[in-house]
Amino acid sequence: MQILAGQGNPGPKYAGNRHNLGFMVLDRIASDHGFGPWKQRFQSEAAEGTVQTANGPVKLLLLKPQTFYNESGRAAGEAARFFKLPPEAVTVFHDEIDLAPGRLRVKRGGGHSGNNGIRSMLSHLGPDVRRIRLGVGHPGDKTKVMPYVLADFAKAEKDWVEALLDACSRALPYLLEDNDERFQTEVLRLAPAPKSDPRQGARET
Repeated sequence: MQILAGQGNPGPKYAGNRHNLGFMVLDRIASDHGFGPWKQRFQSEAAEGTVQTANGPVKLLLLKPQTFYNESGRAAGEAARFFKLPPEAVTVFHDEIDLAPGRLRVKRGGGHSGNNGIRSMLSHLGPDVRRIRLGVGHPGDKTKVMPYVLADFAKAEKDWVEALLDACSRALPYLLEDNDERFQTEVLRLAPAPKSDPRQGARET
């Protein structure tokens, strides 16, 4: 079994926020791959299902922590301990202001780069958690970051957001085979990132 956890905040107030892009990916995966209904479990909305890969079916637990973004590691840690899974079996999808809108990077190890949700994940699970960094761009001024990520995607962004969600779902089997590079390449092939707005100071790291 593997766990896919999304970063986001619970409730309809936050559903369309940039900060909830991780939840949006999991909703698409659950819908596309025929997962069971979302149920309250592990301080989260959780859904179970299987995804076919070249190596056979992989059982997955999808988690949308209801602990609020900055405490999401508590939920993921509880689920991993219950199933006796190592940190390497947990993948976290989260929005990333230091990547241009629509870009995607897979990361293993390293620090939290100021992302308190990832700080929580690393605290409860350790540094070996796999991270799927989903670029949303940067507002250009660090004092504007919080209102930016807690705002809904603009109408002009809907096309690339939809394409990215679809690509993550379609390329998922590569991720489950631990072929991180192929997953990343396939997502960017299926959903080429839009040309960045120069007013958004996204820093490719």
